[in-house]
Amino acid sequence: MKKVMLLAAGLFLTLSTFAQQADNKQVKKIEVNGSAEMIITPDEIYFDITLKEYVKSKNKVDITTLEKQLEKAVADAGLPKESLTIENINSFNYEIIRKKKDPMEFMARKQYRLKLNKLDKINSILGAVDAEGIESTRIASYTSSKMEQYRKEVKIKAMQAAKAKAEYMLAAIGNTLDGIIEVQEISTDNFTDFRPQMQTNVVMYKSADAAGENYSSDIEFKTIKIRAEVRTTFGIK
Repeated sequence: MKKVMLLAAGLFLTLSTFAQQADNKQVKKIEVNGSAEMIITPDEIYFDITLKEYVKSKNKVDITTLEKQLEKAVADAGLPKESLTIENINSFNYEIIRKKKDPMEFMARKQYRLKLNKLDKINSILGAVDAEGIESTRIASYTSSKMEQYRKEVKIKAMQAAKAKAEYMLAAIGNTLDGIIEVQEISTDNFTDFRPQMQTNVVMYKSADAAGENYSSDIEFKTIKIRAEVRTTFGIK
């Protein structure tokens, strides 16, 4: 029995030593980064329009009147009804400050969000709404309807770039790749800097009046840069 135990212990020691040697075996590898970029034009632009009630010739122009003007302008521009949604509703009651009851002192505001694929119709839409009823406008955000597809494409290109780099570096010393060992995604898409700016109706209507109500700008909207980068490890034959 003692001899059997000694034999088993010796076998275990031999196997352990072999495993350690296998683990310590140096793997020849090369680590490289790969990156790719893509410039796209957004086709989903979200435009905020804030309407406010106001007094004209001692009569209040209510929010319902302004809303109907905006809805008609959107329809006349050929946009679907669902492209216009209500984003927020608020109001201010001067009665609280002045301590008197006067319906003319209660002014309602509504913020709408308009979804567009281009900004070429925005001047004609705003031009069809009472200018005094437009408190402010701004571009809230923008993206692409094919964003996920573009993200995949740029990541594929980043991987291809990493592989090509590893291949030509090894070819310079007479070696070749032996499969992928590890991939680490450093970053996904990187959008260009975007800071929405509040734009008052005064600025909008100066440009619209100067060019005419049906003016349609052919200036392209700013582009989006999508970037991907990966860190890869390839084996060397």
